[in-house]
Amino acid sequence: MVKKASKKIEEEPLKLFYIFYNQERWDNWLKTLSESSFEADPKSDELPEGFRVLDNFSVDITVSVLKIIKLYQNKRYTFEEAVDKLSQVETIVMCAAPEGDLGEIIEILQLPKLALFASCRLYLAEGFEKDIKALVKKGRAAIEKDMEEALEAAANIGASVIDGASCCGKFLKDDVEQTTLFDEWLIECERMGEAMASLKNFDEGAGDED
Repeated sequence: MVKKASKKIEEEPLKLFYIFYNQERWDNWLKTLSESSFEADPKSDELPEGFRVLDNFSVDITVSVLKIIKLYQNKRYTFEEAVDKLSQVETIVMCAAPEGDLGEIIEILQLPKLALFASCRLYLAEGFEKDIKALVKKGRAAIEKDMEEALEAAANIGASVIDGASCCGKFLKDDVEQTTLFDEWLIECERMGEAMASLKNFDEGAGDED
Protein backbone atom coordinates (compact mmCIF):
# COMPACT_ATOMS: atom_id res chain seq x y z
CA MET A 1 0.00 0.00 0.00
CA VAL A 2 2.83 2.40 0.83
CA LYS A 3 4.46 1.76 -2.53
CA LYS A 4 1.23 2.50 -4.44
CA ALA A 5 0.61 5.72 -2.51
CA SER A 6 4.17 6.84 -3.19
CA LYS A 7 3.72 6.24 -6.91
CA LYS A 8 0.54 8.35 -6.97
CA ILE A 9 2.31 11.20 -5.17
CA GLU A 10 5.07 11.10 -7.81
CA GLU A 11 2.65 11.12 -10.74
CA GLU A 12 0.18 13.77 -9.62
CA PRO A 13 2.59 16.76 -9.37
CA LEU A 14 3.77 16.16 -12.94
CA LYS A 15 0.44 17.44 -14.27
CA LEU A 16 1.09 20.79 -12.64
CA PHE A 17 4.06 21.38 -14.96
CA TYR A 18 1.95 21.27 -18.09
CA ILE A 19 0.58 24.79 -18.41
CA PHE A 20 -0.95 25.29 -21.82
CA TYR A 21 -2.69 28.15 -23.52
CA ASN A 22 -3.98 30.80 -21.20
CA GLN A 23 -5.36 34.26 -21.78
CA GLU A 24 -2.03 35.93 -21.05
CA ARG A 25 -0.31 33.89 -23.73
CA TRP A 26 -2.97 34.75 -26.28
CA ASP A 27 -2.85 38.45 -25.36
CA ASN A 28 0.94 38.50 -25.68
CA TRP A 29 0.70 37.11 -29.20
CA LEU A 30 -1.98 39.67 -30.07
CA LYS A 31 0.26 42.47 -28.81
CA THR A 32 3.23 41.22 -30.84
CA LEU A 33 1.06 40.89 -33.93
CA SER A 34 -0.43 44.37 -33.52
CA GLU A 35 3.08 45.84 -33.35
CA SER A 36 4.30 43.99 -36.45
CA SER A 37 4.40 45.44 -39.95
CA PHE A 38 2.64 43.73 -42.83
CA GLU A 39 4.25 46.04 -45.39
CA ALA A 40 6.55 44.29 -47.86
CA ASP A 41 10.16 45.46 -48.10
CA PRO A 42 10.94 45.98 -51.81
CA LYS A 43 14.61 45.25 -51.04
CA SER A 44 13.90 41.88 -49.42
CA ASP A 45 12.47 38.57 -50.62
CA GLU A 46 11.33 37.67 -47.11
CA LEU A 47 7.71 37.78 -46.06
CA PRO A 48 6.77 40.89 -44.10
CA GLU A 49 7.33 40.58 -40.36
CA GLY A 50 3.60 40.46 -39.64
CA PHE A 51 3.02 37.37 -41.76
CA ARG A 52 5.98 35.61 -40.12
CA VAL A 53 4.60 36.43 -36.68
CA LEU A 54 1.15 35.24 -37.74
CA ASP A 55 2.60 31.94 -38.95
CA ASN A 56 4.48 31.40 -35.68
CA PHE A 57 1.33 32.36 -33.76
CA SER A 58 -0.62 29.70 -35.65
CA VAL A 59 2.01 26.99 -35.12
CA ASP A 60 2.16 27.80 -31.41
CA ILE A 61 -1.57 27.17 -31.07
CA THR A 62 -1.45 23.89 -33.00
CA VAL A 63 1.48 22.52 -31.02
CA SER A 64 -0.02 23.61 -27.69
CA VAL A 65 -3.33 21.91 -28.45
CA LEU A 66 -1.68 18.70 -29.59
CA LYS A 67 0.36 18.54 -26.40
CA ILE A 68 -2.96 17.93 -24.65
CA ILE A 69 -3.63 15.04 -27.01
CA LYS A 70 -0.12 13.69 -26.49
CA LEU A 71 -0.60 13.73 -22.73
CA TYR A 72 -3.87 11.86 -23.20
CA GLN A 73 -2.10 9.30 -25.39
CA ASN A 74 0.55 8.90 -22.68
CA LYS A 75 -2.17 8.42 -20.07
CA ARG A 76 -1.23 11.59 -18.19
CA TYR A 77 -4.76 12.91 -18.74
CA THR A 78 -8.02 11.03 -18.55
CA PHE A 79 -10.54 11.48 -21.34
CA GLU A 80 -12.47 13.97 -19.22
CA GLU A 81 -9.34 15.96 -18.36
CA ALA A 82 -8.24 16.11 -22.00
CA VAL A 83 -11.68 17.29 -23.15
CA ASP A 84 -11.73 19.93 -20.43
CA LYS A 85 -8.25 21.24 -21.31
CA LEU A 86 -9.15 21.29 -25.00
CA SER A 87 -12.33 23.26 -24.31
CA GLN A 88 -10.41 25.81 -22.24
CA VAL A 89 -7.94 26.49 -25.06
CA GLU A 90 -10.69 26.55 -27.69
CA THR A 91 -12.57 29.21 -25.72
CA ILE A 92 -9.50 31.45 -25.78
CA VAL A 93 -8.50 30.87 -29.41
CA MET A 94 -11.98 31.05 -30.92
CA CYS A 95 -13.00 34.18 -29.00
CA ALA A 96 -14.54 37.21 -30.67
CA ALA A 97 -11.90 38.90 -32.80
CA PRO A 98 -10.90 42.47 -31.93
CA GLU A 99 -12.19 45.29 -34.10
CA GLY A 100 -10.33 46.74 -37.06
CA ASP A 101 -7.53 45.35 -39.18
CA LEU A 102 -6.18 43.20 -36.37
CA GLY A 103 -9.57 41.52 -36.05
CA GLU A 104 -9.56 40.59 -39.74
CA ILE A 105 -6.12 39.03 -39.34
CA ILE A 106 -7.24 37.06 -36.27
CA GLU A 107 -10.24 35.73 -38.18
CA ILE A 108 -7.83 34.46 -40.84
CA LEU A 109 -5.96 32.70 -38.04
CA GLN A 110 -9.09 31.24 -36.48
CA LEU A 111 -10.67 29.63 -39.55
CA PRO A 112 -8.10 26.82 -39.91
CA LYS A 113 -8.34 26.16 -36.18
CA LEU A 114 -11.91 25.00 -36.66
CA ALA A 115 -10.38 21.86 -38.16
CA LEU A 116 -7.81 21.57 -35.37
CA PHE A 117 -10.33 21.56 -32.54
CA ALA A 118 -12.87 19.43 -34.42
CA SER A 119 -10.15 16.87 -35.20
CA CYS A 120 -9.02 16.68 -31.60
CA ARG A 121 -12.55 16.23 -30.30
CA LEU A 122 -13.22 13.48 -32.82
CA TYR A 123 -9.94 11.73 -32.03
CA LEU A 124 -10.78 11.74 -28.32
CA ALA A 125 -14.27 10.41 -29.06
CA GLU A 126 -12.83 7.69 -31.35
CA GLY A 127 -14.73 6.03 -34.21
CA PHE A 128 -13.41 8.31 -36.98
CA GLU A 129 -13.12 7.45 -40.67
CA LYS A 130 -9.65 6.77 -42.08
CA ASP A 131 -10.04 6.76 -45.87
CA ILE A 132 -8.31 10.10 -46.43
CA LYS A 133 -8.64 10.10 -50.22
CA ALA A 134 -12.41 9.60 -49.98
CA LEU A 135 -12.66 12.19 -47.21
CA VAL A 136 -10.80 14.79 -49.29
CA LYS A 137 -13.18 14.15 -52.18
CA LYS A 138 -16.17 14.43 -49.86
CA GLY A 139 -14.92 17.63 -48.27
CA ARG A 140 -14.16 19.33 -51.56
CA ALA A 141 -17.60 18.47 -52.89
CA ALA A 142 -19.33 19.77 -49.77
CA ILE A 143 -17.48 22.98 -48.95
CA GLU A 144 -19.56 25.28 -51.16
CA LYS A 145 -22.94 23.91 -50.11
CA ASP A 146 -22.52 22.46 -46.61
CA MET A 147 -19.71 23.83 -44.46
CA GLU A 148 -20.52 21.54 -41.54
CA GLU A 149 -20.27 18.44 -43.74
CA ALA A 150 -16.94 19.67 -45.13
CA LEU A 151 -15.65 20.36 -41.61
CA GLU A 152 -16.72 16.87 -40.55
CA ALA A 153 -14.64 15.43 -43.40
CA ALA A 154 -11.67 17.58 -42.36
CA ALA A 155 -12.08 16.48 -38.74
CA ASN A 156 -11.93 12.83 -39.76
CA ILE A 157 -8.77 13.53 -41.75
CA GLY A 158 -7.24 15.40 -38.81
CA ALA A 159 -8.15 12.65 -36.35
CA SER A 160 -6.49 10.13 -38.66
CA VAL A 161 -3.37 12.30 -38.80
CA ILE A 162 -3.26 12.48 -35.01
CA ASP A 163 -3.56 8.70 -35.06
CA GLY A 164 -0.47 8.46 -37.28
CA ALA A 165 -1.75 8.67 -40.86
CA SER A 166 0.21 10.61 -43.49
CA CYS A 167 -1.42 13.69 -45.00
CA CYS A 168 -1.94 16.01 -46.75
CA GLY A 169 0.68 17.40 -49.16
CA LYS A 170 -0.38 15.42 -52.22
CA PHE A 171 -3.97 16.61 -51.81
CA LEU A 172 -3.14 20.32 -51.69
CA LYS A 173 -3.78 22.41 -54.78
CA ASP A 174 -0.85 24.08 -56.52
CA ASP A 175 -3.01 26.98 -57.71
CA VAL A 176 -3.50 29.17 -54.65
CA GLU A 177 -6.14 31.17 -56.51
CA GLN A 178 -8.37 28.09 -56.60
CA THR A 179 -8.09 27.10 -52.96
CA THR A 180 -11.09 26.98 -50.64
CA LEU A 181 -11.59 26.94 -46.89
CA PHE A 182 -11.40 23.15 -47.09
CA ASP A 183 -7.87 23.48 -48.48
CA GLU A 184 -7.03 25.68 -45.50
CA TRP A 185 -8.25 22.86 -43.28
CA LEU A 186 -6.07 20.38 -45.17
CA ILE A 187 -3.07 22.65 -44.59
CA GLU A 188 -3.93 22.67 -40.89
CA CYS A 189 -4.10 18.85 -40.93
CA GLU A 190 -0.66 18.81 -42.54
CA ARG A 191 0.61 21.05 -39.77
CA MET A 192 -0.96 18.78 -37.21
CA GLY A 193 1.08 15.92 -38.63
CA GLU A 194 4.25 17.99 -38.39
CA ALA A 195 3.39 19.00 -34.82
CA MET A 196 2.75 15.40 -33.75
CA ALA A 197 6.14 14.41 -35.21
CA SER A 198 7.81 17.25 -33.29
CA LEU A 199 6.16 16.01 -30.09
CA LYS A 200 7.48 12.47 -30.46
CA ASN A 201 9.63 12.78 -27.34
CA PHE A 202 7.35 15.20 -25.51
CA ASP A 203 6.36 14.22 -21.98
CA GLU A 204 9.55 12.29 -21.26
CA GLY A 205 9.95 14.32 -18.09
CA ALA A 206 8.23 16.99 -16.04
CA GLY A 207 8.42 20.57 -17.20
CA ASP A 208 8.40 19.98 -20.96
CA GLU A 209 5.57 22.39 -21.60
CA ASP A 210 7.49 25.05 -23.56
